[in-house]
Amino acid sequence: MANTVLVYIQGSAVLLVVAFFLFWLVLWLPFAGILAIALRWQPNQPLAPSQKIPLIVSLYLLAPLIFWGIQWLGLGSFTSYGWVNQVSILQSLLLGLLAGVIGILLVFGCQLQLGWCNLETEKISLIKSHILPISLVALFVGGIEELIFRGFLLTTLDKDYPLWVAAVLSSMIFAVLHLIWEQKETLPQLPGLWLMGMVLVIARLVDGNHLGIAWGLHTGWVWAIATIDTVGLISYTGKVSEIWTGKYQKPLAGITGIICVVGTGIALWGLSSVML
Repeated sequence: MANTVLVYIQGSAVLLVVAFFLFWLVLWLPFAGILAIALRWQPNQPLAPSQKIPLIVSLYLLAPLIFWGIQWLGLGSFTSYGWVNQVSILQSLLLGLLAGVIGILLVFGCQLQLGWCNLETEKISLIKSHILPISLVALFVGGIEELIFRGFLLTTLDKDYPLWVAAVLSSMIFAVLHLIWEQKETLPQLPGLWLMGMVLVIARLVDGNHLGIAWGLHTGWVWAIATIDTVGLISYTGKVSEIWTGKYQKPLAGITGIICVVGTGIALWGLSSVML
């Protein structure tokens, strides 16, 4: 019976993807229940950052265990997902990290110059006390999400579908699953999250099918935005519509954030042309 199920899963990318997410959810539910009680989370209330981060970390810690199981069953491997044990992945990670942070700095730098927001200079000193935990969470979340969405999901779907279809679908799933944690503020970000996923696919392709640059970009974006939000480094003047700066002060829900993501994609595409 088990062998028959395994054969069916091996023969269908969709079945393998569904099996992965279902098993991941079932495995996580007991931990989620314990944490929900410990954190006093009410299902009818939005998650506070102090509740959201432990839940995300507990969920993401389980993902590598499942991938080891997938590898043991011969259904895939870390290498095929672009996760390689080479020094080059660290070099690519640093390159992507630098590009991601610079992109966010350019977005807010332009907004500052245009008078759309103000820099709260008195809060700059607070960055020091937050930099380590935010950096660790950003590095971890960025790495796991890239392993899942640009690694496992893209590679698996690419077996049954053209690459562009696999890219579109994996990016769509990446965007939609963000709704699990927060709905109201995430909905306006869905197009931006989808574009972000597509750009990170390009990053993997540019990096020789490895995840280094994508991981770095993802980490850089998360780190920069989380630092600005946590410290309260930016306040908006209200001189322009949220369409430009981002609905609910979320860059991916605004035109400037979208320009940043698209610009990064164009730069990566140009880099791939030079390399080829």
